[in-house]
Amino acid sequence: MMFMKKILHSFRRSISAMSFVWSRELRTALRDEAVLIFIVIVPLGYPLLYSFIYNNEVAHDVPVAVIDDSGTSLSRKYIRLCDATENVRVASRCADFEEARELMRRHKVYGVVHIPRDFSSNLNQGRQTHVTAFCDASSLLYYKAISLATINVSLEMNADIKLHRARNITARQDEITSAPLRYEEVNIFNPATGMATFLLPAVLMMILQQTMMLGIGVTAGTMKERHTFRLYRPFAPGFAGAATITAARALIYVAVYAVISMYVLGMVPLMFRFTHIGHFTDIALFMLPYLTAVAFFSITFSYFIRTRESCMLLIVYLSLIFLFVSGISWPGSAVPPFWKYMSYLIPSTFGINGFVKLNSEGARLFQVAFEYRALWLQAIFYFVTACVVTHYDIKADCRSFVRAKGQCGNACGE
Repeated sequence: MMFMKKILHSFRRSISAMSFVWSRELRTALRDEAVLIFIVIVPLGYPLLYSFIYNNEVAHDVPVAVIDDSGTSLSRKYIRLCDATENVRVASRCADFEEARELMRRHKVYGVVHIPRDFSSNLNQGRQTHVTAFCDASSLLYYKAISLATINVSLEMNADIKLHRARNITARQDEITSAPLRYEEVNIFNPATGMATFLLPAVLMMILQQTMMLGIGVTAGTMKERHTFRLYRPFAPGFAGAATITAARALIYVAVYAVISMYVLGMVPLMFRFTHIGHFTDIALFMLPYLTAVAFFSITFSYFIRTRESCMLLIVYLSLIFLFVSGISWPGSAVPPFWKYMSYLIPSTFGINGFVKLNSEGARLFQVAFEYRALWLQAIFYFVTACVVTHYDIKADCRSFVRAKGQCGNACGE
């Protein structure tokens, strides 16, 4: 009987503690414009901004300059074929490299195609000739467009020259002569090879982590500045009390971001018609450990935040590093071992890779079992660390409040 009473007493105490934490956290968040911006406005606006920027997927009609030193029908045909592609647009015909270089310096063009003087004579005499393409490599999209256009036109003209010299009789002979080795290119999961389909899923998952970290960090910094962590002292007599407070704080943010995730990961890709072939149930089940791990990770990280301003400096800077080491923007096999092992401590690493497989590649939940289990392990690990730092934050806030106000121990519920 006494055992049941202790259980009921502990249960009532936990419910009371969770209710108090929820009311305090919600009151702090609703009255703080910065927290509202980070957990509501930014998740709503950021995805739209990135989606508008990358909505074109690929670069079309990149302006290029042409230097035609040959001035023959074959060189003009090469220029017409380049201009007819969807990748580049012949914006200027220059007399020499100095004129073309000036256009590139002024960003009027992003590439130069040079046709040498002996272009046609070499071809007519059965000798190999060259066409030189200078690309602005500061933008990989421009580089890719100009390279594809010049290569495809060269391959097409090569096939025509082979047919002209072969003098075949049948169409089948022409087909074999022009393409002895036939190949077919299939771009899996990203038909347009576009930047948005490649990058946006990772960015959207990073936005969820970044904004939650900012919201929890600003809240923690505010509570430390105002000495309101001490108000949790009556509900945290030990590790069990700290665990209750930590779970209550995390539950608020997980619930809020469960709704935000439906907009960020569901509605935004549909609005902009990005690749979205995942199964809703699998993605929802995958997001549960991800949001939980991020919440506990953010609470643990907030221990190092002493003021509201330091939160912005730390988290915004680190988010770019988190994206790089995730293995999406830069191949995971090329990431140095130290940073690769460090990335295993960050929820976004497994969250991004798992979500890309589910959303863009149509994988099922059992096919991302490694990432799914890793997120649950992170959630458990960071729950323990979050409980520890919450316990120390409460004790430290009580001591600092006593020193600052000159109050007795009863001010902290002791």
